[in-house]
Amino acid sequence: MFCGGPTDSAAPLLWAHSEYLRLLRSRRDGKVFDLITEVERRYGGHAPESHAEFWLPMHPISCARRNCLLRICAPEQFRLRWTQDNWTTWSDDDSHASGVGAEFLDLPQSAIEAGVEFTFFWKSRDRWEGRNYKVKTI
Repeated sequence: MFCGGPTDSAAPLLWAHSEYLRLLRSRRDGKVFDLITEVERRYGGHAPESHAEFWLPMHPISCARRNCLLRICAPEQFRLRWTQDNWTTWSDDDSHASGVGAEFLDLPQSAIEAGVEFTFFWKSRDRWEGRNYKVKTI
């Protein structure tokens, strides 16, 4: 680098100016002038609505939408003990491998309709979590 010479960096002012010209052209045309048709077809319009809620140890949700399944995700194999009636009755279900180094278990919509409480049994450690989690339906 020399005093008074170029820095060989991207020219941010030139980039900003070109974006401004693209905006002016799009405004004049009444539509985005450099829109890629294939991208618009894929991502344009309404976003698809998810019918699942995700519970993760790093993001434990306490509320789930009605008519959604609840996917419990964890970084290792687990058995989920869960109840809908304050532990009068309960079920044990084993997780499934996701194929990307994590485990998951789906609780159906009917299981979480009145709210659900659950705890983990960590198979690799052969021990219980020692804590319960609750997810209510909103």
